[in-house]
Amino acid sequence: MYFCEPQKQVGFIISEKKEKDVDTLSYKTVSANKNTVQKEWVIVDAADQILGRLASRVAMILRGKHKPSFTPHVDCGDNVIIINAEKVKLTGDKLTKREYVRHTGYPGGQRTETVENLLKRRPEAVIERSVKGMLPKNRLGSALFRNLYVYAGDVHPHEAQQAKKIDLDTIK
Repeated sequence: MYFCEPQKQVGFIISEKKEKDVDTLSYKTVSANKNTVQKEWVIVDAADQILGRLASRVAMILRGKHKPSFTPHVDCGDNVIIINAEKVKLTGDKLTKREYVRHTGYPGGQRTETVENLLKRRPEAVIERSVKGMLPKNRLGSALFRNLYVYAGDVHPHEAQQAKKIDLDTIK
């Protein structure tokens, strides 16, 4: 017959003391909402930028993922103004071989257009389509897309917002 002594529970006393020493207020997760979000205006120059990299970084800024207070279900991104949209670059044969497909709504109304033709006709549409494809496909994505302003030249009508110019190479 073996008799076991009950083990002394010394560890609980130590852990109670540590819990009292910890400041629990510093560990709270802060969730942003539309009242606490600080939105800024930024200008991005698309001249000599590669389209896909430009679009992915702009989508990240629109979404707000570059901010420490990022909340996935809230519009916490910045308003982005893109200038010089006609000077964007595409690598390889994408300028002539990539086609955008749309439909008029009528039978047999499927239309295709190369990127080269769209850049000549509406250079803003190329950047808008690529950025929109990188945003969420829901109501939040539609709201984020409304924060994007694309212009073909250097001039834009948002001087009153005092937007700051940023370099996309610094954002990863």
